[in-house]
Amino acid sequence: MPELVKVWTEYVALGVELTAAVIIGVAALVGAVRALLAFVRPSGSPDAQKESLRLELARWLAVALEFTLAADILRTAIAPTWDDIGKLAAIATLRTLLNYFLQREIDGHHARQAGAADDGAQSVNRP
Repeated sequence: MPELVKVWTEYVALGVELTAAVIIGVAALVGAVRALLAFVRPSGSPDAQKESLRLELARWLAVALEFTLAADILRTAIAPTWDDIGKLAAIATLRTLLNYFLQREIDGHHARQAGAADDGAQSVNRP
């Protein structure tokens, strides 16, 4: 029975990793299409367009990293070795750092947008 649990857990972990790979592939494809469109049809604010694209791709990469972390947790739960525990710690640390810096980028992006909106509203209200 324990061997059956290990086999099924490995299959689930493989499926979770496959999900992460699909997320990365689709996100990269969507990002590439949006980048090409930005070259062909640039917006009025190309820097904001590029930043939006970069942040969206980073969000999807963070989601994929969560899936890889889940797969590693599954594998570590059934047969923990020091190598597995080290990988899990490295991925968890990377995920935490990525999410921290991504959130800082998103907050900065929102602050810049709010500042631009406030500047625009003030210039319209001035006599």
